[in-house]
Amino acid sequence: MLVALGANLVIAIAKAVGGLLAGSPALLSEAAHSVADSLNEVFLLAALRRSRRPADRRHPFGYGKERFFWSLLAAVGIFVMGGCFSFFQGVDALRNGAEEKFSGYVAGLAVLGLALLAEGASLLRALHQVRRQGGRAGLRDPALRTVVAEDGTAVLGVLLAALGMVLHMVTGQVVWEACASLAIGVLLVFVAYRLGREARDQLIGEAADPQTGARICALLEAQPEIDSVEALFTMKTGLDSALVAARVDLAPGLDSEQVEEVAVRIKRSIARTVPEADQIFLDVTDRLAHEAAESPAATGERGGA
Repeated sequence: MLVALGANLVIAIAKAVGGLLAGSPALLSEAAHSVADSLNEVFLLAALRRSRRPADRRHPFGYGKERFFWSLLAAVGIFVMGGCFSFFQGVDALRNGAEEKFSGYVAGLAVLGLALLAEGASLLRALHQVRRQGGRAGLRDPALRTVVAEDGTAVLGVLLAALGMVLHMVTGQVVWEACASLAIGVLLVFVAYRLGREARDQLIGEAADPQTGARICALLEAQPEIDSVEALFTMKTGLDSALVAARVDLAPGLDSEQVEEVAVRIKRSIARTVPEADQIFLDVTDRLAHEAAESPAATGERGGA
């Protein structure tokens, strides 16, 4: 991650210098894009470090959602720093034109060529990491998902900027670069919206995937002591952690000691079947209220305890 941050900063400086020398709005838009990527790398570093902190009294469910929060800030950074500046460059070029310095365009295109190689290599590394983590399942990690999105848009942005500069040089019409800047802005806003929406869903309490919920429900229904599963709730509390809460109706005739044994066994079974379920709560509904309040079966001890 630190290597990617350093590379993004070097690329951003090179694009900015090339854009100023050539007077190219498309290259300046790409410079803003790289600055936004660099800021996002800082956010992702913070996400990785802070989300690993253990649970404490103030945050009993841990800090796993830090990844989602910092990923949301990264999405906002892409929109504000990258998308808005690209729109500004495109509109300004359409209204006022651009200073023609085609002698600097050769250096600018060379910068874009080097940036394409660097961003392409970074994208290939990110895709390799996704495959190592199980393909689409690896994209559950908001940090990795953001890196893939950043690298993918960086490659597309460089190609759009290069195309706009080449067409500007060939035709002498700045409209091509203006359109390239606007296209880069649209691309960044779209990616920021998608990343922000996914981070929002995870922050406000997204349920575990349907397959996980189905496995837990099937496990509960298979228990001979359970008559029915009245309700089952799951919520992701981090990348590899989830909260599970179930309201079950037990078969009649069980005394409080048997209920306690059944509850502990079920929690351990859920923890073995779904390793990410590190917080498991059972609510037994067929006993008197004062018995339910006194029994450990409804206390929500950690799974596997």
